[in-house]
Amino acid sequence: MAALSGLAALRAGRRLWKLPARPSAGLPGCWLRRGYIVGRAEVDPDQVILSHSPMKLFSQYHNKRMLVSGQGPLVENARALGFQNVVTTDELRTAFPELDMVDLERRPKTTQRPRNDFPAIEGVLLLGEPVRWETNLQLIMDVLLSNGNPGTGQVTAPYPHLPVLASNMDLLWMAEAKMPRFGHGSFLLCLEAIYRKVTGKELKYEGLMGKPSILTYQYAEDVMRRQAERRGWSAPVRKLYAIGDNPVSDVYGANLFNQHLQMAKRGEEERGTGGQQKRQPSTIQSCVSILVCTGIHGSQDPGSEGAQLPFHGHRDFSFSPELLEASHIVHDVDEAVQLVFRQEGWA
Repeated sequence: MAALSGLAALRAGRRLWKLPARPSAGLPGCWLRRGYIVGRAEVDPDQVILSHSPMKLFSQYHNKRMLVSGQGPLVENARALGFQNVVTTDELRTAFPELDMVDLERRPKTTQRPRNDFPAIEGVLLLGEPVRWETNLQLIMDVLLSNGNPGTGQVTAPYPHLPVLASNMDLLWMAEAKMPRFGHGSFLLCLEAIYRKVTGKELKYEGLMGKPSILTYQYAEDVMRRQAERRGWSAPVRKLYAIGDNPVSDVYGANLFNQHLQMAKRGEEERGTGGQQKRQPSTIQSCVSILVCTGIHGSQDPGSEGAQLPFHGHRDFSFSPELLEASHIVHDVDEAVQLVFRQEGWA
């Protein structure tokens, strides 16, 4: 499920996890969120998957010295994912204040002595949209172009560059405003465009997490499998229902995962989805997409129905119009859960 708010989401949560007809204390399920928890609901922490949660699978980088960008308790969040040696952009700016020159008020007033005691950075973590985009864009570029030594002024940019792990690719998202707001996907778009313009090459990701990444749905499947085992379910989970309000991330992601499952059934080879830890063989046979009209989809101009809208997905996900078509469209998440119950004969 996507990050959906309001009374309908709370009612849906109670239906899912307090289902009285099932003595096993509800259905295995999870909430896939962009990156921040707001409000209260009857949901266990292990039922919440943030967009960056699958970074736990990238254990080969957990002991590397990583630059982390985003907002909130970045160091705490990165360590919870397994990364034990992180540097924030604020810490990097403090070490090299002359790198941050856009804001005149923040420019250093005196000449700084060169530093040679700052350990090299070995990779970049992009957890979510930062507050000061200009500072983060500049410092991330400095790290990539200098091979992790931004104080050296290295001229020849290495390629391939240092590993970059990114989560949350939503270009836009709905908040209290009447129009969509910039998401982390917009920040990634800026970084990619600047890197390509400066170097003439494409920015590469070791891993892209969050919807519509297949890796995120595989991670969610593993979470729900563990929930089913704890509830004593002997039968494997065969079908996933993915409920969301954004056609480009929620519907596209669910349909992309379903396509991946059908290809796996036919034995067709697919590009690796990232991570190093081995997974149990999948038992899921299909993934059904359900679109609710309370977010990005509901904010679209009614006059645009049937028009060819621009694709807001990430650069690394090719545009496939059929993947934007939801299996079902309903008003809100509570109605979506009732639909699932009817489909499964639980109503």
